[in-house]
Amino acid sequence: MKRRLTLMLSFVLMAFVAFAQNSDVEKMLKGIEYVKSFEKLEKADTTRQYYLMKFTQLLDTDNPEAGSFEQRVMLGHRGYDRPVVIVTEGYGADYAFSSPHYMEELTKIMDANIIFVEHRYFLESTPDPCNWDYLTIENSMEDYHRIITSFKPFYGKKWASTGISKGGSTSIFLRAYYPEDLDVSVPYVGPLSCAVEDGRHESFLEQVSTKANRDAIRNFQKELFERKERLLPLFDDYCNSKGIVFRVPSSTIYDLLVLEYQFSMWQWGTPTNTIPALDSDDKTIVNYFIKMCGPDYFAAENSIESFFVQAVKDFGYYGYNIEPFRKYVDEEEIEGYLKRVLLPEEFADVEFDDSNYRFVTDYYTENDPKMILIYGEVDPWTASGITWLRDRNKKNIKVFIQPGGSHTARILNMPENMRNEILDQLNEWMEYK
Repeated sequence: MKRRLTLMLSFVLMAFVAFAQNSDVEKMLKGIEYVKSFEKLEKADTTRQYYLMKFTQLLDTDNPEAGSFEQRVMLGHRGYDRPVVIVTEGYGADYAFSSPHYMEELTKIMDANIIFVEHRYFLESTPDPCNWDYLTIENSMEDYHRIITSFKPFYGKKWASTGISKGGSTSIFLRAYYPEDLDVSVPYVGPLSCAVEDGRHESFLEQVSTKANRDAIRNFQKELFERKERLLPLFDDYCNSKGIVFRVPSSTIYDLLVLEYQFSMWQWGTPTNTIPALDSDDKTIVNYFIKMCGPDYFAAENSIESFFVQAVKDFGYYGYNIEPFRKYVDEEEIEGYLKRVLLPEEFADVEFDDSNYRFVTDYYTENDPKMILIYGEVDPWTASGITWLRDRNKKNIKVFIQPGGSHTARILNMPENMRNEILDQLNEWMEYK
């Protein structure tokens, strides 16, 4: 009886502590001016209290009369005595909000609080009406700055930003625009592109890995072009069965995907021994091709259209090397493909604004913030990364390139010596142990 009573009292105490903690966090959220609404989320991670917020942001901070929109933000509260990691997601964030097992690598390493931000103009963080004029890198940096300054009075320990791919780029931008907001930045595989078709990826892909691997990929591309007349009907059948509609003829999409295949293979570090034998039947070849390069990427109705808008406006993108394939493709068909294939006609005359590229490059040339940059050796995005900072004798900026690594390069899958160096440096800077 005594043991049962003790257990009951223990459960009551745990429930009371949980209620008190929830009440404390909710009181904080209610006190933040820009938090329009919030709701508690259930996650498998019971060490944190998760809340989904709608955070009010200005469309254009230079013109408040332009109006506002609601941005989705998630808080994973670990404790006011723990550091904070703000995740600068570059796209939509359904995976983080809906997954019961979501956990960011850096948050796990530091046992930190997490603030996860869905990028403006993606999914539920899209303004209504959707005026593309306000989708700029500068405006998105203001979003993160407002969120950080709203939460900093409550979280007094160290702050770090992190993001992957376009989110890594966003983290790179944020440190340049608002260097005092953060103590440390850890961007993963983030490019800094200088044009709509940057130009550095093509030469990178001519030197990456071994000649045997490069030849295996190129030979398969040539096989796809050689068989185009036979494979295109199979390709069309697949697209029709999935209801995929394009802005240009499917033959052009086919050519673009053959060129994209090289980029995709290296981006994800796919072993070349997975390539079918060149004498395989048509069905085997086309099924593998579609698996590796989904045609929906070039669909007229695209779930990441906002990314392509950014790419032509100020974020940048990449082009293709058609030199080895001139006998198969029409250069005019490929040139300027991003605007013609992936965006409505209203963007046909949009000119790329390289001021962000110049601003960020100048900042990192002249400054040395505490920063760990993660890249993969064979990832094409590394070609436009800020890896050149390795040669600038920086004390604080550390660049780590995973040997043989792809777009999946992370701290915890680095070689042991690199991983330990990164973890020791992070702990020294963030003081999380």
